[in-house]
Amino acid sequence: MEKKILVTRSSMPPFEEYADEIKDLWESRWLTNFGKKHRQLTEELTAYLGVKNLQLTVNGHMALELALTAMGLEKGSEVITTPFTFASTTHAIVRNGLVPVFCDIRPDDCTLDASKLESLITDRTSAILPVHVYGNICDTDAIEKVAKKHGLRVIYDAAHTFGETYRNEGVGNFGDASIFSFHATKVYNTIEGGAVCYKDGAFGRRLYELVDFGIADEETVTGVGSNAKFNEFTAAMGLCNLRHVDDEIAKRKRVVERYRERLSGIKGLHLNPVQKDVKSNYAYFPVFFDPAEFGKNRDTVMDELAGAGIGARKYFYPLTSDFDCYKGVLPHGRTPVADEKASTVLTLPLYADLTLSDTDRICDIITG
Repeated sequence: MEKKILVTRSSMPPFEEYADEIKDLWESRWLTNFGKKHRQLTEELTAYLGVKNLQLTVNGHMALELALTAMGLEKGSEVITTPFTFASTTHAIVRNGLVPVFCDIRPDDCTLDASKLESLITDRTSAILPVHVYGNICDTDAIEKVAKKHGLRVIYDAAHTFGETYRNEGVGNFGDASIFSFHATKVYNTIEGGAVCYKDGAFGRRLYELVDFGIADEETVTGVGSNAKFNEFTAAMGLCNLRHVDDEIAKRKRVVERYRERLSGIKGLHLNPVQKDVKSNYAYFPVFFDPAEFGKNRDTVMDELAGAGIGARKYFYPLTSDFDCYKGVLPHGRTPVADEKASTVLTLPLYADLTLSDTDRICDIITG
């Protein structure tokens, strides 16, 4: 029986390297609360991502939720975002007492369609929350232009774009803030973890306090914060994985190139675009199926892969605007492009250790 292939597989350093990295924790017994490894990882990630400031958080969701809180947006105000995203994006808005307003996406790269932003802006709009999808970077110039014209804050969900650059600038530099996820399934992981990249010092101080219960000092609590601190064991994993991440990305690139070689030019299969001026991290490999042209729909292909022990995901389906918890609560809006993409997308297995022979086997099933 052939081995199972999951849609992703976590990258990990050699066991001995991680064991050596955590050894001194048995001496210090400083396991959390902004310890030595936390500080070291903060410095190394700031340099690697090419950003001005970086705040580590317990996970990517809390990075986004607390970044929105730190912005001090008026409760009940509207945040324009995309429904073609993971649950966290919409949940973070709602959990802050804000109202998500769903904007459609671009048909080529599935990022927020900036040409539709102004039609959604009202006197209640306070911010824009675009999402870089599959490693595709949003039209940051157009979004920035609209935001400046209307005095809106911009926070990017950059969970898919660790290590990427656009026009030689780190992707974490766009907007008022950008958030990353270091979940085990990501290109770079710290097991669980996340970060907020930002420029404004006052915002950073508010964010720092929110991460630690709103505590400003031993006797002063300035606000109702959370507990989103990053512990030393996850920081140690992050330090190890950061040493290997460029090699991991290079291995992922090889898999992506084989997928493109095998699946490009097939009628009814539409692949993720290669964006100009973007240094990719090869995070995901989505394929969009046109059943009328290809002869099989997305769900049929997914079932065929599953029958061979191969995992693939309908990522993103359903749209967050269609979640049961939001039916009758949030206005859906008109997002026909996002609707179509959600109903046709399948993300294929992609990770550094995926062999080219297994990549070929996946392609053989799709095209067979």
